[in-house]
Amino acid sequence: MLITRIVLGLIGLGVVVFVHELGHFIAARLMGIGVEAFSIGWGKPIIKKKIGDVEYRLGLFPVGGYCKMKGDADFEEIYRKNKEGIELEKGSYFAAHPFRRIAACLGGPLFNFIFAVLVSSVIWGIGGFEIYAPSNRIVLASEAFPSEINPDDPLSPAEEAGLLTGDRIVSIMGRDTKTFNDIRQIITIKPNRLLPLKAERNNEIVQLYITPALDETRTRGIIGIYEWLEPVVGEVIPESPINNAGLIPGDKIVRANENEINHIWAFNAILIDMPAVIDVEYLRGGELFQTSLRPQYDDEGRMNLGMNWEYNSYLAPRLPPHRALATGMAETWNSFTFSVESLSMLFSGIDVTQAVSGPVRITYMTGEAATSEHNQILGSSIRSMAGFLALISIALCMMNLLPLPILDGGMILLYIAEAIIRKPLHPKFVSIFQTVGIVLIAFLMIFAVFSDIRYLTGLGGGSN
Repeated sequence: MLITRIVLGLIGLGVVVFVHELGHFIAARLMGIGVEAFSIGWGKPIIKKKIGDVEYRLGLFPVGGYCKMKGDADFEEIYRKNKEGIELEKGSYFAAHPFRRIAACLGGPLFNFIFAVLVSSVIWGIGGFEIYAPSNRIVLASEAFPSEINPDDPLSPAEEAGLLTGDRIVSIMGRDTKTFNDIRQIITIKPNRLLPLKAERNNEIVQLYITPALDETRTRGIIGIYEWLEPVVGEVIPESPINNAGLIPGDKIVRANENEINHIWAFNAILIDMPAVIDVEYLRGGELFQTSLRPQYDDEGRMNLGMNWEYNSYLAPRLPPHRALATGMAETWNSFTFSVESLSMLFSGIDVTQAVSGPVRITYMTGEAATSEHNQILGSSIRSMAGFLALISIALCMMNLLPLPILDGGMILLYIAEAIIRKPLHPKFVSIFQTVGIVLIAFLMIFAVFSDIRYLTGLGGGSN
């Protein structure tokens, strides 16, 4: 399974990188910049064929690819030979106007964005996938896990703001929050900021203000709440404690050991003391029944009931092409803006080893998305992997636009400066700029790989 995940992950990551390089290739051609070679994969070419002015290659390692533009090494030659300049050949990269080079640089990120839009649109066009959509009703973490609360601990942000279990958070910062996922997405990227919030309580709207705390380990904002889930039995495993007690999917547990059960967290609290027997009252078809449940525990005290709770989910409809495209574009844009806003958290005192993912972790997670036990149906596996590739493509788009040396964004910054001063930048400056970029990216890659190794070996370290 691990090898399968790695192989699928490499293929997925290779597709995203290939799309990026294809964007550079097409943009360069449209801008009149020559391309000497375009390769699928890295390493020594095992197959190559020249068509026109371009040599097309298939690399020994068929992951990703590269686009070698004509004359892109001219500045390196100038600096190496200590020259002030050389005669640039027509059609070469540095002979092109700065704005044309900017367009060539933008081609890669743009194609990553378009790729994400198309993948998301196809997913919505096919439809039929399950969407988990818990309601906007909440349970305070202090009530979900009362045994973990120390009386000396400070109140959670939710408690300080005046939220109560059973409230529905209907908006944050003026943005509607129809589901718990909407709440999580806003809170996650807004730590240590005072946010206006509206909650529905007893059919009335209450105006509150909340400041999410920063979870430095999980690199996100939290306020100390869980989604409210009705205590309705979902899937039941045969010969399990739940099955032996006579409970079936759709039964709603209303009392356990004489405690009222309004949500699943109240039932989970009963299990903390590891009772041998739980006297349960439940509703079925509007009638009240009673039974006794005998949980099973393993040697480490972990409980097994043999069931899953019924979650709020629905099957996504198959959208017509125009609606699928609109939804794909909106989803991609939301993911892009979320990624941009999340960048600010890197400077908020978080555990960077948890926040930064390198190629190892991304490869593993891509393969995991395709081989997860929850996605054993081929169609579901492909859909899950495609969705994850769209997210990686968005991340690659955003990261390459950062104004850092050697990245597309850094080179665009150079060419904007060149356009402003209306003359080529000094070769020595450009070479130093790129060298700094190479060192910086190499350092980040080494750091990310070590972070990935910690993640995969479990050495690195919910509520919202």
